[in-house]
Amino acid sequence: MDIREEVREFLTSRRARITPEQAGLPSGSRRRVPGLRRSEVAALADMSVEYYAKLERGNLAGVSPAVLEALARALRLDDAERSHLLNLAQTADGSGALTRPRRRRTKDQWKPHRSLQWTLDAITAGPAFVRNGRMDILAANQLARAFYTDLYATPGNQANLARFNFLDPASHRFYPDWDQAADITVAILRTEAGRNPHDKDLHDLVGELSTRSDEFRTRWGAHNVRHHGTGTKRFHHQAVGDLTLAYEGLEMAAEPGLSLTIYTAQPGSPFEEGLRLLASWAATPHAPSPAPHPSS
Repeated sequence: MDIREEVREFLTSRRARITPEQAGLPSGSRRRVPGLRRSEVAALADMSVEYYAKLERGNLAGVSPAVLEALARALRLDDAERSHLLNLAQTADGSGALTRPRRRRTKDQWKPHRSLQWTLDAITAGPAFVRNGRMDILAANQLARAFYTDLYATPGNQANLARFNFLDPASHRFYPDWDQAADITVAILRTEAGRNPHDKDLHDLVGELSTRSDEFRTRWGAHNVRHHGTGTKRFHHQAVGDLTLAYEGLEMAAEPGLSLTIYTAQPGSPFEEGLRLLASWAATPHAPSPAPHPSS
């Protein structure tokens, strides 16, 4: 990852999305750039235009936390964007744990320990699975494997939610709000790229998707990031029809970089009945069988 280019494109994209009215500035006339001018961001951050221009060129090395915070306020960054800016600054500075390449197990090297699979299997009312920041599904309960039957049905997806989203036509049926799902997927990958800039497997995935999908490439260039912790999504499953499910994403303390996601339906809703039907369907030969428990 070219950190200077990443910084430049991120700051430029954040500046371009803010209107003068949103920043409490007069809009004026004959503006030649979308959003704010560099001089306006510099004034809002209480720094010289020359210094801000240096930052926007990608020179974040040695920048103090106070300056980063002033920049975040001026650009109206949300929590995910602030964290992303800090990650970029740490990488540019060459200090901190985030800047050092970390030895990370690949999907094939990582296996769920027994107690984790037992925990997933104990969740029977909704799909539950563990994924990494590259959106590989690493472990799942039976209901999750039935829920993502389209993903598992295509070997080329390699149980990767991003590949499924952008390279598998079945995703357009599975996600009724496909554009929203695509935006979220790319924002998660962009966040992971800022957090782990030396992850070769992630770089390879981004390169593959950028080459094969115009939809992905356009979204990747937007530099949007997000914290994906809770919310509601709509799905259409081939066996049980429409489902509107709430989700909770939990970071795993014992496995840094991995998260546990659980989908649930509102009690008493038709979607709760849909999950019951899905559980019944999962028990038939038509659904993919759950992965065998690891031996150790």
